[in-house]
Amino acid sequence: MLQRTQQADERLAKIEESIQKDAEAAKKKKEEDAKKDKKWFEKYTIRGYAQFRVNDIMDNDGPAPAQYVGDSSIGNNQSFLIRRARLIFSGDVSDHLSLYFQPDFASSVPGSPDANQFAQIRDLYADVSLDDQKEFRFRIGQSKVPYGWENLQSSSNRLPLDRNDALNSAVRNERDLGIFCYWTPVDVQDTFKYIMDEGLKGSGNYGMVGFGVYNGQGGSFREQNDDLHAVAGVAYPFWLNDCQLVEVGMQGYTGQYSVLSSSISPLGVGPAVRPLGTLENGNPNGIQEERLAWTFIYYPQPLGFQSEWTVGNGPALNAAQTEVTESALYGGYAMAMYRQKLEKGELIPFARWNYYQGGYKTERNAPFAQIEEWEFGTEWQFSKSLELVAMYTITDRTNTQANSTANTRSYDQFSGQLLRFQAQVNY
Repeated sequence: MLQRTQQADERLAKIEESIQKDAEAAKKKKEEDAKKDKKWFEKYTIRGYAQFRVNDIMDNDGPAPAQYVGDSSIGNNQSFLIRRARLIFSGDVSDHLSLYFQPDFASSVPGSPDANQFAQIRDLYADVSLDDQKEFRFRIGQSKVPYGWENLQSSSNRLPLDRNDALNSAVRNERDLGIFCYWTPVDVQDTFKYIMDEGLKGSGNYGMVGFGVYNGQGGSFREQNDDLHAVAGVAYPFWLNDCQLVEVGMQGYTGQYSVLSSSISPLGVGPAVRPLGTLENGNPNGIQEERLAWTFIYYPQPLGFQSEWTVGNGPALNAAQTEVTESALYGGYAMAMYRQKLEKGELIPFARWNYYQGGYKTERNAPFAQIEEWEFGTEWQFSKSLELVAMYTITDRTNTQANSTANTRSYDQFSGQLLRFQAQVNY
């Protein structure tokens, strides 16, 4: 009996040893395969999304016609619009270098009344990681400027159809050409990844700490002065009671911004002229601007809340509409949402208050804008490939379009209600 027991133990030991050897061999083979050069189509992925919109102006009580900075299909004689048609090409060139390229095939030519659906580079950058864990990385090229959480959130992931004006007015197209440095510890990387994988409407990994320099004129627009903008920010996601995710952040930037001009009749009296203080009329060096912003995100599990606020100074057209000068600005938004999972898909109703007072520097002559609106809507995710958003907007906002007709006033208020729809296809 004793001899049989010893034989059984020896047999069991040999089985365990064999299993261990097999595991070690599999591990070694996996490591060897990882070292082999992959073919180009094994390194990269292609994905994208398209957004189709239609808007209806339910009411217009203000003196100005309907206009919206983020959506050219809001206005007279407008109907359907392809808002975005993105194709994203990305992948790891090597262990410490990755590439991200995103053109948009629904861009409009600036200043043209009828040219749209042109291709334009939105993102083209390389990430250079300094360590194997990718905690430290440099981003070189055209990419999103790390200012504002909603600015960094993909338009394919956002609930409202357009970003809030207060923070979005800081960086044209949310992007610019420059170099940024991001530091994200592994545990924070894991949290950012969890947020995105769980469909919690995150903004992605732009570093727990980030800073950099960039041109300042805005993505896909030619730089107009020798000054570089500088930006820095922090973002920290954390758990409350092991069940609720919260993220807080702070960002700031500074630089000289060159305001592009268009002829207007000041206060609607006299001939149309270009305001002083603009690039074309006496100020090639630009106007000093600096902003600070704060972020609070309570991720929808299922109830969610997010809010951002910004203060600072920047270019703005004066009250006489004769000169662009440095002026104070402030504003932000607050939004509540509820994520309801269905048998197939998800339903996410939301409500947002949006407010901004200050210069809209990315528009010609940097008109002083006063914006306050309420938005109520629902996103219905039928599947991962198809989403529908319906929104009702009550707005009072400055029409930022310059009118070059003599004795005609520019930058009056548009007050009204909008009914808006968007279908999004993810591929």
